[in-house]
Amino acid sequence: MLTQRINGTNTPTRARSDFDRLFHDFIGFPLPLRAEAGAAFPALNVFETDQSVRIEAELPGFAMEDVDVSFMDGELTVRGRRENVVEENAQVHRCERRVGEFARTVRLPMPIDADNIGATLDRGVLTVTLPKAETARPRKIEVRTA
Repeated sequence: MLTQRINGTNTPTRARSDFDRLFHDFIGFPLPLRAEAGAAFPALNVFETDQSVRIEAELPGFAMEDVDVSFMDGELTVRGRRENVVEENAQVHRCERRVGEFARTVRLPMPIDADNIGATLDRGVLTVTLPKAETARPRKIEVRTA
């Protein structure tokens, strides 16, 4: 039987770092802003195709005017604010919804066509589509006989 010593205080952090490295090796770019336990808001999904990158952010209860999306120097930032609304003369028994300001930034490792970025907010999900610049898209190379 093989015995291996493990430093118990570092194991979750090291495992997360190992996972990040594996993710980077598998898809070619690092995990954007990994979610720490319960701390990352909004939750994000990031998808990549040959033509674009699509980012989905969960924003339940947010209106379009409460959300700001910006792109600069290869980074997409989603910011927002939700006020804590409590009825006058109401006794609060539980308050679990996030209130206040938030911001999430995702660094994109490829050139983006910033003039054609689109964003929609539908049923509490913000979807941002970032078309890749022509230089970042795969091209078919014609092979000819010599």
